[in-house]
Amino acid sequence: MPTQATGSFTFANWDETPVAGTDEASKLARASVTNTFTGAIDAAGTTCEYSIAYVTGKTGVFAGHQLFSGSVDGREGTFAVEERGTFGEDGTVHCTFEVVPGSGTGALAGLSGTGGYTARHGEPSVPYTFSYQLG
Repeated sequence: MPTQATGSFTFANWDETPVAGTDEASKLARASVTNTFTGAIDAAGTTCEYSIAYVTGKTGVFAGHQLFSGSVDGREGTFAVEERGTFGEDGTVHCTFEVVPGSGTGALAGLSGTGGYTARHGEPSVPYTFSYQLG
């Protein structure tokens, strides 16, 4: 049975670069992001890489990967997640993520799971949920 876990994270860095398209709408970008997670996932300075497709100047979709080095409920190791999400006119971001199969190391070897978060513009801390299994 999966363990249900929660916590929060903060953005430490967001570096976005346009890739294609010159209009506010219909453009592609990439972003390198650093986050710090607390709670069930304890990991400072996680590395994220996102591909972003803007539909308008303020709305669109994104996909990417994030690498965690730290612990999950006290078990030390590393793992990666694949993320997919949307962002709306009001700045709200909805994201789901899934552990990349086979990416767990150390005490996190065999980790699987899914999670998600909703980030609201201007809020410094973002709560997340994570349902996982070790095995």
